[in-house]
Amino acid sequence: MDRPSKFQFVGSNSSFLLRIIDMSLLIFSLLIIMHGYHVVFNKDYLLVVTGVLLSFSYITESFGLYRSWRLGKFSHMCRLLVAIVTICFLIILTILFFFKYAELYSRVVMTGWYILSVVMLLSWRLCVREIKRIRRIKGFSVEKVAIIGLTEIGMSLYTEILKHDDLGFNCIGFFDDREPKRIENLDSQLIKGSINQAIDLARNGDVQKLYICLPLLAEKRIADIIQALGDSTVDVLIIPDFLLKNLMHARIGNVGDVDTISVFESPLNGMRRFYKRSFDIVFSAFAILAIAPVLISVSLAVYMSSPGAILFKQDRYGLDGRKIKVWKFRSMTVTENSDKVIQASKGDARITKVGAFIRRTSLDELPQFFNVLFGDMSVVGPRPHAVAHNEEYRKLVTYYMLRHKVLPGITGWAQVNGWRGETDTLDKMEKRIEFDLAYIRNWTLWWDVKIVFLTLFKGFVGKNVY
Repeated sequence: MDRPSKFQFVGSNSSFLLRIIDMSLLIFSLLIIMHGYHVVFNKDYLLVVTGVLLSFSYITESFGLYRSWRLGKFSHMCRLLVAIVTICFLIILTILFFFKYAELYSRVVMTGWYILSVVMLLSWRLCVREIKRIRRIKGFSVEKVAIIGLTEIGMSLYTEILKHDDLGFNCIGFFDDREPKRIENLDSQLIKGSINQAIDLARNGDVQKLYICLPLLAEKRIADIIQALGDSTVDVLIIPDFLLKNLMHARIGNVGDVDTISVFESPLNGMRRFYKRSFDIVFSAFAILAIAPVLISVSLAVYMSSPGAILFKQDRYGLDGRKIKVWKFRSMTVTENSDKVIQASKGDARITKVGAFIRRTSLDELPQFFNVLFGDMSVVGPRPHAVAHNEEYRKLVTYYMLRHKVLPGITGWAQVNGWRGETDTLDKMEKRIEFDLAYIRNWTLWWDVKIVFLTLFKGFVGKNVY
């Protein structure tokens, strides 16, 4: 027998249906245009429609189209959609022109397909939006909600409800047992009654959703509220106070009949992992070919500057804390890879003249494109630290090891914001970890592209790099 799902944690709805609708309309619009101009659908058009669908899927993930549909402004989503469709068609047309296949396709069909695709993709969104608006004006699809617990996370929820009227929620206020004088930094006037009054409203059918925003330390109180609501038909949703701030990737799952909620889990699952890995392979392969003369030149300079190996392979922590060998051009007279590693500092006697230059310009990091190609690293991600530094800082910096929930990168969000090089104080490392975790929590492929672009201008040098 199926278990009831009345009490649930808040999670993000799947955008799978939206993707299927968009893909279907892209195909349907091509078939309409071809039928209108009496063009026969053959393997050539099958190939081009496959290319458009693949590029559309890839780019929508990069730009977060479906997240914008759910959370962002509607006008922004429409502009983003038009931009994505335009980019997809430009990519396909460029490929056809480059390989001299353009003459196989009708210009009228391709132009009409692009225009009709934009119209249809926008039209169904506009229709759904208008239907929802009309229904809400008439009082349909509007749910009254109440929030138990005037807490910071409760206020965040209240703000989001007010901001996104497209959700169709009418929040009647907060319900809390505390006296107003015990509530600091929050507007106690938003409290409409006690928790028992909220329970009575739910039992009487006066609210359709109840959000519990109490601290998880109040486990007994939460359990009592849930038990009291057992004879009502209200939807009860729990928003754990610490989770929304510290979760690496909030996701509801299950093991058999037992529900689970992820606390520390990589955000790069399924197709997201495919998108990032494909970007890494293509980018690193092209980068290696492009910088081949630089790699050869630096290799010769390192070889001639001082005795020793050209490449230095240092143990680092990679994905899930597994040890990997990170490649670098040797920049010192020593190759330290022990349990105790001394970070390079200003005027460090171990650094060679060539080493000082390649460290300041990050040329010593270029061999790591091979690490990316082989799958040990990513183009963008948290910079890998020496194992000795990891063991030191994991005990000092909260959530330090969560940076290993993704592949380490050649460049990263912390680096382009100036947090690279020597970390001689704890606050510098804490700042670096803060930026690393922000990147992991909010990852998109487009953000990777942005970081790569920023790296070209300000990510190669830094005031703390020696």
